[in-house]
Amino acid sequence: MASLPEPVPENPIDFRAPPPSPVASGRRSSLTNDDVITEFLQHSLNVPDLILPDKFFPKQKSVENPPTIDFEALCSDHYDDASVAKIVESIARIGCFQLVNHGISSDFVRSVQAEATGIFQVPSEKRADITRSPEKPYGFEEVHGEEADTELSEEFVWCREQGLKLAMEGIWPIGYSNFSKKLETLMTEMEKICERILQSLLNIKQKQSVYENALVQGKELGTVCCFYKHNQNVLADKWDSYLRYDVIRMLIRGTDYSHALCLHLCDGSSEFHVYSKKGWVSFSPDKDALVVTTGDQMQAWSGSQYKHVIGRPIFKAEKEECISMALLYSPPSTMTNSQSNKEKKILLGQQFILAILLTLVYQFSVYFYRSF
Repeated sequence: MASLPEPVPENPIDFRAPPPSPVASGRRSSLTNDDVITEFLQHSLNVPDLILPDKFFPKQKSVENPPTIDFEALCSDHYDDASVAKIVESIARIGCFQLVNHGISSDFVRSVQAEATGIFQVPSEKRADITRSPEKPYGFEEVHGEEADTELSEEFVWCREQGLKLAMEGIWPIGYSNFSKKLETLMTEMEKICERILQSLLNIKQKQSVYENALVQGKELGTVCCFYKHNQNVLADKWDSYLRYDVIRMLIRGTDYSHALCLHLCDGSSEFHVYSKKGWVSFSPDKDALVVTTGDQMQAWSGSQYKHVIGRPIFKAEKEECISMALLYSPPSTMTNSQSNKEKKILLGQQFILAILLTLVYQFSVYFYRSF
């Protein structure tokens, strides 16, 4: 009788690999050398200090002081072509000029700036309601964490919005009313100066194509006033790094307010910096002079002949608290419309005269033709 095959055991043969051989305690692999790995990680994890090449980072260029224009010459009955020509050349080259004999009392300006110090004394916990945002383009400029240590100044934007008035009267009820009245008087005088400058530029006939374009009106708040409280706690050896940060911030951020002209009240400043997309220049402003810079509306109106720049006063080695002001002026639509309407009337008048002349020529031609 044939024998049956033996049954296969239930547990199959275990084919697992044998355990690794033990490493001798007296030997260390070079790959497991803790000192070498630690040193490698320390060198590889250090972030190098990056320095922008000069051709990418704009260098500071000192220039001769821009021309100083006598405002009384612009307001005289005899049109001063030479002064306006200097303005045109300067704003096309560096985007700014200086204005003297403008009629604004320096004592009154200082009194407004003294009142403005109360704005920057508002506690930080109360500034939340008047911090700038897309819905509120006025109030304090928001500063985050480390930025506060590298800011050269604090900024506050004033305008004629009712929302700002109500918010400021709620947190600064006594001082704000007096400050607002003085500032309104000062702004009215400065707006008259801007209107006269623009009217002088409108009268220039050197480049007719420039004046066929109307000024581009901004959709912002109209005329606004920016106040700057300048930081006096900057160490002498830190100025270069602070200025580099300020340049980068200004070139990236630009200005949030569309405007034609900007008038800077910065008497006592050590330097005045002018930033544009193509460079950064500085000069020492004259005493009691208004520094005038051109904005985006002027650039569009002139077909990019005039520069769009941002002005910035710098106060160095000042022990007292320094407040500067900048009025960003946007002209009313009626100002440019009146000029364009005048041009239209002249053109229509010329067309009417031409039509009469052609009619007379036609009548004479017919008369001579029939007579002969």
